[in-house]
Amino acid sequence: MNEPDHYTDRALDHLTRSRNAGTLSGPSGTGADANPSCGDRTTITVAISDGHVHAMRFRTFGCTAAIASASVLTELATGLDVDAAARLEPADILNALGGLPPRKEACALMAIGALRGALVDARVRATA
Repeated sequence: MNEPDHYTDRALDHLTRSRNAGTLSGPSGTGADANPSCGDRTTITVAISDGHVHAMRFRTFGCTAAIASASVLTELATGLDVDAAARLEPADILNALGGLPPRKEACALMAIGALRGALVDARVRATA
């Protein structure tokens, strides 16, 4: 028998009051990642100014953990210099949310993958 997923109040708050949902107009970079086993997908747009993440937006089509992970990641990365943002790890998301159900921890990896893709895209665009 499968046990139900239990989410912390912080994770549920990021689901019901998602921060920075949507897309940026004219972003510095865009990145996406998906979980092929469940079909969840996250896209992140970033605005980079003076070497720092000035703004971020996300669009996630997926479960509670996927939405909460992307939402909290926008709060963690905004204001960081680009190198520090690129060093964020899934554990940072899990800590900020107070954990996720073990079978949902891959959702944090998906959000990080989308962010790293957006940062790489921004770097490529800046040098083009």
